[in-house]
Amino acid sequence: MRPRPPIQGRGIFSGTGLIVAALAATAVALVVPLWSYAGRQDPAGANVLSAATVTTPYGPLSAQDRDFVTKVRLAGLWELPAGELARHKGTTAAVRTAGQHLVDGHTSLDAHVRTVATQLGVALPNEPNAQQKQWLAILDAARGQDFDRQFAGLLRLAHGRVFSLVAEVRAGTQNSLVRDLADDANTTVLDHIRVLEATGYVDFAALARDLTAPASPVPTPPEADPGAAVPVTPSPSPGETYALPPATAGPPPATGGP
Repeated sequence: MRPRPPIQGRGIFSGTGLIVAALAATAVALVVPLWSYAGRQDPAGANVLSAATVTTPYGPLSAQDRDFVTKVRLAGLWELPAGELARHKGTTAAVRTAGQHLVDGHTSLDAHVRTVATQLGVALPNEPNAQQKQWLAILDAARGQDFDRQFAGLLRLAHGRVFSLVAEVRAGTQNSLVRDLADDANTTVLDHIRVLEATGYVDFAALARDLTAPASPVPTPPEADPGAAVPVTPSPSPGETYALPPATAGPPPATGGP
């Protein structure tokens, strides 16, 4: 008896079976990567967040919050001495007024940041970083109108960079003390920007280029226990008086005699 030929369309290798097998393979190929990605990403993200953020009585304190507190302190450590140089070396009343605003603003802001750092347990530096020391050396060596231009240019650039950081922190922080510090810093920085621009020495074209250029990372100086942070205070100036409004007031007139 001759064997019967196989019946077409039956078994795993039939047309329908091949289609079903192909669809199943496609579904597996789509699902497995998604499952694998989710399994890798979620725990890692949670671990990063828990490692970078700590709990405080005033709300979560993130790594960005701590960096902000440190940078507010660093700003005062060099901008107050720069303001003192402007008070004594500025060739116009507008430059000397801007220097006084820097002294007044950072004396007050430094007291605030030291209080916040103590409450949150954030260590603070007691000296400016390397770049800030270089800027102070430039101002110390400059004379006459060159000093005025260097002072307005360097300080306006520094304030422009920190202004965006203040806004970012204020918009996203969950910590009430950091939020209050950001409000204080925002008022102070905006006042300083105004009085620096009122000197008439800000080169806005150069400023725009410098602000868009990536800033080189500068190591933070050694940090000390927040209770050991030395206050930044203006040096006494015997025989000199300044009838100026608080640092949060509006800018002075743009012109003025020496």
